[in-house]
Amino acid sequence: MKARLIWIVALLVAIVGLPMALKRESETASPRSADDRLVILSPHNESIRKEFGEAFAAWWKKAKGRSVYVDWRTPGGTSEIRMVIDAGFKAAEETGRDGIGVDLFFGGGEPDFAGQAKAGRFVPLDVFLRKPELFGEKGAIPENFTGERYYAADRVWVGTCISQFGICFNPDYLKRLGLSEPTKWRDLGDAGYVGSLALADPTKSGSVARTFELLVQGEMQSARAAGGELRNGWDEGLRLIQRMAANARYFTDSASKIPQDVGQGNAAAGMCIDFYGRSYATELATDDGRPRVVWIAPLGGTTLSADPVAVLKGAPHPEIAQEFVEFCLTKEAQGLWFLRPGLEGGPVERALHRNPIRQDLYDEATLAKTTMPGVKPYADEGNFTYDRELTGKVFNTLRQLVKVMCIDSHEEMKSAWEAMIAAGMPEEAVMVFHDVSKVSHEVAGQGDAGLDNKDSLVQGARMMELGEWFRGNYVRARQIAENSKLKIQTSKAR
Repeated sequence: MKARLIWIVALLVAIVGLPMALKRESETASPRSADDRLVILSPHNESIRKEFGEAFAAWWKKAKGRSVYVDWRTPGGTSEIRMVIDAGFKAAEETGRDGIGVDLFFGGGEPDFAGQAKAGRFVPLDVFLRKPELFGEKGAIPENFTGERYYAADRVWVGTCISQFGICFNPDYLKRLGLSEPTKWRDLGDAGYVGSLALADPTKSGSVARTFELLVQGEMQSARAAGGELRNGWDEGLRLIQRMAANARYFTDSASKIPQDVGQGNAAAGMCIDFYGRSYATELATDDGRPRVVWIAPLGGTTLSADPVAVLKGAPHPEIAQEFVEFCLTKEAQGLWFLRPGLEGGPVERALHRNPIRQDLYDEATLAKTTMPGVKPYADEGNFTYDRELTGKVFNTLRQLVKVMCIDSHEEMKSAWEAMIAAGMPEEAVMVFHDVSKVSHEVAGQGDAGLDNKDSLVQGARMMELGEWFRGNYVRARQIAENSKLKIQTSKAR
């Protein structure tokens, strides 16, 4: 009864706050003068919204002879959008309305789209019937690549571009630390990075959450390849996350903050999506042209995932929404992702530095006109292949686990880590610090029953239990390290 009351109150708050949360922006025709209207819910940044909004308006005018007002709704990242959609459809169900007054969900990670599709909130896309030649083995858009799905099996969403999470670093900062340039995720767990890493909060972004999942899966795949057990790879993945988190200065909600801080010398390295890394690599450089930001895809540690688009059930402008999806897959729109600004077919104001999903755009003539002429994602032999069977069920578990294991107890974790470094990493302290037995593969490897529970009270209780446990471990590890250091100092004094 209490849980139901909390849910009702939360729902009412969401309904009341929905109009305010959906901040409106548009550079297209004004709502009063436009012939048509399109409402899009998106986590995409302002540059992408502006370029695609203006390009679609021009395309619509040419194709239909009508103006369109593109009404962008931007409540935040995909996590906030998920909450908005969930609350909106729950309210619609309670009131008997059809839809939530939004036409499209554009941008974000595949897991978030898969979740909404499973809940029945999308409608089939017409582009699969109108342009069947675009899809499949012989088409421009494969159904799967690097183990990632590029369009839904039931055709209710489709990717428009592809991206990778990787590592951005400041070469000069690394030289000052005496560290080699990183090539893989494990490098960021080196104690030499203490206090200098910048990481993102996986509970705020589906893409960041997927990156932590891939990091864990990479360790599991390595264990399997070496003839070891998956559970050992799981443990090593969690421990790598702990080391990276212990090195972190912060966990940010803003994806663009990380490469900016790295470029400005406020962090040595960080977790960063490719297009932000490339953007800041272009914008931030020394006076003699040397890069302040370098972005790399870590070896064997990241996939190429799709950023999808979907038409929402009950869309107020369904025909225009379907046309927008088709527009996004045209060569004209695909060129916006990576052509240089000012060139024919390219963005007007700012480069977007993103990889289009269509394979047929990666020819030499087109690449020569892009901001990344050497990038050929479909031909990269170093691609990591995602195995859904290994970690597909732990996506939510891992994002909540990172929060409770690393973010909520970050101060205790950092204090322990610094004490362990100062004491020379005593074995007993390291064992306590890295104790992940309470979330072992047997317990959480197929999803943790508490962290994944739909009852917020059950989930909250599990998070509190784990939080106290990890926090206690870090406090104990610090004490052991400090005692060990004291013993060494006392012994030397004698």
